Amino acid sequence: MQMPFEQFVDHNARALLGSAYLLTGDTHAAEDLLQDALERVFMHWSRVLDPLPYTRTVMARRVTDGWRASRRRPRQEPLIVDDHDVPVPDTTQGHAEHADMAALLRQLPPRQRAVIVLRYYEDRSEAEIAHALDCAPGTVKSQAAKALRTLRQLTDDLTEHGRAT
Repeated sequence: MQMPFEQFVDHNARALLGSAYLLTGDTHAAEDLLQDALERVFMHWSRVLDPLPYTRTVMARRVTDGWRASRRRPRQEPLIVDDHDVPVPDTTQGHAEHADMAALLRQLPPRQRAVIVLRYYEDRSEAEIAHALDCAPGTVKSQAAKALRTLRQLTDDLTEHGRAT
């Protein structure tokens, strides 16, 4: 028998929010992504066999849909930028290592970030990632290789300069 939806959310919200943050690189976007994913999961709750991987797949696909859609529409720029609209840095992240890794991940393109998060943070197989991102396993491998190469270079740059970006 499957647990109630509310109990699933209570037990997994923190881990899912962590995954959403790593996928988006932004606290507010992560909260929106998780809320959207949970709404979608709730609508199909009676048919979901394994809710945790299903929810993570929904989140990964929503991120993928977002960057695919952003390529199709023109970039929007604000007409007026006021000084009071300057974003305030998010200081709630807590641990320095987590914040440093999140900063490094934000420098990756969205698809590479998704592959790294799914592979190394969520420990999913290449086949699972390919299914979640709706791409070929070879694409997962190439995106992972490019992302790791970029992360190594960024890490080398940090150790040379002795500080995070």
